[in-house]
Amino acid sequence: MEVHVQHRPSYALAVAELESNESIQVEAGSMVGMSPGVRVETKARGGLLKSLARSMLGGESFFINTYQASAEGGRLLMAPALPGDIVVRHLEQESLLVQSGSYVASSDAVDVSTGWGGAKTFFAREGLILLRVTGTGTLVLSSYGAIEEMELAAGESFTVDTGHLVAFSDRLGFQVRRVGGLKSTLFSGEGLVVDLTGPGRFWLQTRSEDAFLTWLIPKIPKRESSD
Repeated sequence: MEVHVQHRPSYALAVAELESNESIQVEAGSMVGMSPGVRVETKARGGLLKSLARSMLGGESFFINTYQASAEGGRLLMAPALPGDIVVRHLEQESLLVQSGSYVASSDAVDVSTGWGGAKTFFAREGLILLRVTGTGTLVLSSYGAIEEMELAAGESFTVDTGHLVAFSDRLGFQVRRVGGLKSTLFSGEGLVVDLTGPGRFWLQTRSEDAFLTWLIPKIPKRESSD
């Protein structure tokens, strides 16, 4: 399987070139188009309980669509719901922790499960549940806005706003904390950050969905109640 990205960074589109009878699992709603002969099967990936956990806790769809090419191969076009970039990562017996909503697709052999980020992330809505993606194969992730890839050496640290973190290697140490007091956490639009400690790699997005909604919602006209 080869996946290349077009129209980056604002309106990225992932194009997967599938070999004969090759399969790819895709988050529901991410398929844009496909070549003739590509078959799709929709199922609760990993069984009922695992799919419920991924849907209710991880913010992902209950069902995963598996697309399989014909004997002649096929092409599949994919895109996330929000405008932004796409990153393609080839996993080699490794694990990444992925923020809810950033998962787009992966090779059929890659396992996608829901893993708790830890009790320290309880106050962070974005970080309460992370998807753990494990195995060997291709992984496609999306971001809101452009995406920035960074790598930390052993012992090196970097602090990231929780709303801007897309994914990070499970080799990285991480700790979610408040910046300032509880008042700033609840009312300032800031206050929740994650301290990452190397060695390992992580990905950031240049925009935050929550920050955009905080800006947008007060501007939406309210309906007047009729007596």
